[in-house]
Amino acid sequence: MENLVSTQWLADNLGAHDLAILDASAHLPDAGRDPAAEFAAAHIPGARYLDLPSFFDPASPVPSAIPTPAQFAERMARLGVANGMRLVIYDDSYVKTAARAWFIARMHGVAEVTILDGGLGKWRDEGRPLESGTPQVAPVAHTPAAGPAPVRFKADMLANLSSRAEQVVDARGAARFTGEQPDFRPDIADGHIPGSRNVVFDQVLNDDGTYKSPSEIRAAFEAAGVDLSQPVVTTCGGGVTAAVLLFALELAGKTDVALYDGSWSEWGADPALPKETGPAR
Repeated sequence: MENLVSTQWLADNLGAHDLAILDASAHLPDAGRDPAAEFAAAHIPGARYLDLPSFFDPASPVPSAIPTPAQFAERMARLGVANGMRLVIYDDSYVKTAARAWFIARMHGVAEVTILDGGLGKWRDEGRPLESGTPQVAPVAHTPAAGPAPVRFKADMLANLSSRAEQVVDARGAARFTGEQPDFRPDIADGHIPGSRNVVFDQVLNDDGTYKSPSEIRAAFEAAGVDLSQPVVTTCGGGVTAAVLLFALELAGKTDVALYDGSWSEWGADPALPKETGPAR
């Protein structure tokens, strides 16, 4: 199964016994939206609600950290997702949160996991069927497993300031990257990690929310001064839109990519860490 599937592909495969569909919608605090209520009102037939806003490790010092293997397995078991099932993930979010769930699932050993290109918005705009309510799913066994885990932590990012072994690419909006627009959280500094480049996450998306072509994705990074022959670490405000960039880079054929999970929520909260403002240097 490819990393990205079309609405037509999903329509053709609805009801397959080995296919699970997860709604991974989550929203920025100022969006004023309730993803659980929206799921109950309308979702793709057979979909299950992942509850991405609660899908993190509360014991970790990293803000909204990736769930542990045990936490992932427990959530999958509760949602009726057994080991070996194919997983389709979608969202209805401005910040394309399906990419975060895709990253988590792949990291925890789901071999066949894909994102629905265009998400619920495209499905709905095409007049495809929707259902309401909260589906009752029988729990199944799900054993923790391991998959690719290209995650970076604060210590890695600090060491990288000296080594420059990996290019850092920030997915936040330009005004937040430069520090012209303050962070919406009062305890978070302005600016970005020194040496970062800025590719806003929506630069890898078309107007309808689908992903751009591999050549267009590569062009967006190259225009920002990113050397795609060298490794990249993606970052953002809290590890969500960073996953959008990482996913897009993989679509473009680049696999030496990692994600800084704490992102600016962690870096910007630590007064001891260096910050830069202004455009990328």
